[in-house]
Amino acid sequence: MQKLNEPEDAIRDRIKELVKKLYHVKFENKEFKPGIDKLNYAGRVFDEHEMIEAVDNLLDFTLTYGDKGVKFEREFAAALGSRFSVLANSGSSANLIAVTALKSKRMPSPLKNGDKVITPATTFPTTLAPIIQNSLKPVFVDIDVGTCNISEEALKEAVSSDIKAMVIPHTLGNPNNMDLLMDLKEDHSLVLMEDTCDAIGGTFGNKNVGTFGDVGTVSFYPAHHITMGEGGAVLTQDGMTAKILKSIREWGRDCWCLPGLSNTCNKRFGWNLGDLPEGYDHKYIYSEIGYNLKVLDLQAAIGIEQLKKLPEFVKKRRDNFKAIYSHLKKYEDKIILPIWHNKANPSWFAFTITLKDDCGFTRQDITSFLESRKIETRMVFAGNILKQPAYIDIDKEIRGSLANTDKVMRDTFFVGVYPGITQEKLKFMLESFDEFFRKYG
Repeated sequence: MQKLNEPEDAIRDRIKELVKKLYHVKFENKEFKPGIDKLNYAGRVFDEHEMIEAVDNLLDFTLTYGDKGVKFEREFAAALGSRFSVLANSGSSANLIAVTALKSKRMPSPLKNGDKVITPATTFPTTLAPIIQNSLKPVFVDIDVGTCNISEEALKEAVSSDIKAMVIPHTLGNPNNMDLLMDLKEDHSLVLMEDTCDAIGGTFGNKNVGTFGDVGTVSFYPAHHITMGEGGAVLTQDGMTAKILKSIREWGRDCWCLPGLSNTCNKRFGWNLGDLPEGYDHKYIYSEIGYNLKVLDLQAAIGIEQLKKLPEFVKKRRDNFKAIYSHLKKYEDKIILPIWHNKANPSWFAFTITLKDDCGFTRQDITSFLESRKIETRMVFAGNILKQPAYIDIDKEIRGSLANTDKVMRDTFFVGVYPGITQEKLKFMLESFDEFFRKYG
């Protein structure tokens, strides 16, 4: 029986050792049974370190955003070569506060209600939703089939003097042509938001995607490159933008004190803002219309450990992608393989496969076959989002054809490349593709 006066550090050490043992018993070295166990398209990859840090943080019971959150923001920004990162409780929330910040009165040239924003019609719902929620008007353009990114030609044709911003996702980890986007941004004085939720660690010309535009967003959902369970962040290179993002994340308050601190400005009761009485408590002054979208400190503790693994995670994603690509090249008479820019080094989220029109089988044929072998498949998010029930009647504009968007919605799917796909799992996946193509050869 343990002594009641046992030192705290000794108790913590015993708890950590038990957590480590539990990890090895519950999660480590699980045998993969081909065709019986699910071969996920994505998932969390972790070890005892994440579990230990989560439990250790919980023992302090700080709960909400605190020192670990601040530490993660600084380390994540440094890892991606960004000046600032602002944590939120999901990638979707990151998109929301990013677009909302671009409308702030404190921005040098804020977006205004009704301003037109170019975005691709093949997208994730919460890439588009903040545009609508902020009373901006989405202008949809087509994508390229091979990249699943916004079509460069369609984009160039669509940009005109009435366009004020671009919200561009790096779809499934494939970087857009950032030379083109930055040229358009400069030539037309456009605001640029990069949705990098699928693409953490990807580069274009040796610069991390997500760090080119005014803001870049990322997600830490379990399917993404690193995870906190739920979580996201906004990257920016501008100090005022970072301040606005934090304000919108935290109820819209003007105060910028870190968790647990007061009077960082040394004039807590010396402000005169809005129509408030002079000296009103700065902790209760609100300069933005905001939300409460903070993470738990426990999540950030997990994220700090995950971030240490990011380089290896990215390498494994690239290795798995390369193996699938090399294996499927022999079937290019029937399928279209992914394409990427020669200056891009993608940190792949998944591997897309698009059926050629005359391939002799349907997408349902091949996805049903793979799923029957417990190999998960997914569509490219919402497909043509304008055909989704929630988005049919939105106020919008379409410039040019959406033929490629509809092609991808009809004939494209993806399989996983995430680090949890071991060599054994990869071998089974590739053998399954071979068996399918023998059937439809």
